[in-house]
Amino acid sequence: MSLIGWLKGNRLVDVTAQDPLPVQQQGAITTRAADTLLVTTTTITDTPNRDLLGSTSTELPTLDNCMQYRTLVWFYFRASDAATTYRILARATDIAGAPLGAGWQIIASGALPGDANSWGRIEIPVTTEGYYDQYRVEVWRTDGSNYSLTSKIVGVR
Repeated sequence: MSLIGWLKGNRLVDVTAQDPLPVQQQGAITTRAADTLLVTTTTITDTPNRDLLGSTSTELPTLDNCMQYRTLVWFYFRASDAATTYRILARATDIAGAPLGAGWQIIASGALPGDANSWGRIEIPVTTEGYYDQYRVEVWRTDGSNYSLTSKIVGVR
C-alpha cells in the first residue's frame, strides 16, 4: 500500500498508475504560437557589422516579415569564449516592404554572454514587445580567435 494518497469523495485512495494524483489548474493557461525563423552556423570573425547570415551589407535584414511576432528568442551555442559583441537592430517597413526611414533602431547590444561550449539565450526585444517588420542581428569578436556560433531564432506570436 502506498503512503501517498488523496481523498476521493469521502475515502482515502492510493496513488497508482490507474488512479493517479489529481492535478488542479492554478490560474489561466496561456498558449502561444511559435515559429522557427532561422537556424544557422556562423563563423565569428573580427569583421564589424557581420550578421548571422554572414552579410556585411548593413541595409540587409537578417529576418524579414516578422511583424506578427511579439518576441523573438535567439538561442545560440558558442564554440569559444572569445570576447564577442552583438547588436540587434530593428525597423518598420511600408506595405510594399520598403523601410520607413533610413538606417536601423538599435534595440539591444553588448557582450555576448557565455563561455566556450555553452548555450545562451537572448530575448528580442529585451524589455518591450516587438512587432517590428525587420531585424538585423550582428555579431563580431573583439578578442581571441575565430569560432563557430550556431543559432536558432524563434518567433513568438
